[in-house]
Amino acid sequence: MNLWKPLALVSMAALFVTIGYQSAHASAAPAPPPANVAGAQPHLPAALASLETAKSALQKAEPDKGGWRAAALVSTEVAIKEVKRGIQFDNTH
Repeated sequence: MNLWKPLALVSMAALFVTIGYQSAHASAAPAPPPANVAGAQPHLPAALASLETAKSALQKAEPDKGGWRAAALVSTEVAIKEVKRGIQFDNTH
């Protein structure tokens, strides 16, 4: 008697039962919201808050930094404007 055939049948049956059980008890993860729905881009508001904090820290820093503090402040203000434009674009599209 060939033991491989019954062993293969039992193995296949166990595989099908396992897959069927997992499929029946799997909880479907909620689909992510579409990109154009308000609130779907939480990173831009978080970035804006971080940039506002950085701007405040730069304004409070000692002014004598070889011009780098002033340059960083200008760059931060530009970044704030760009993030606000990105949020506005996201809200209208």
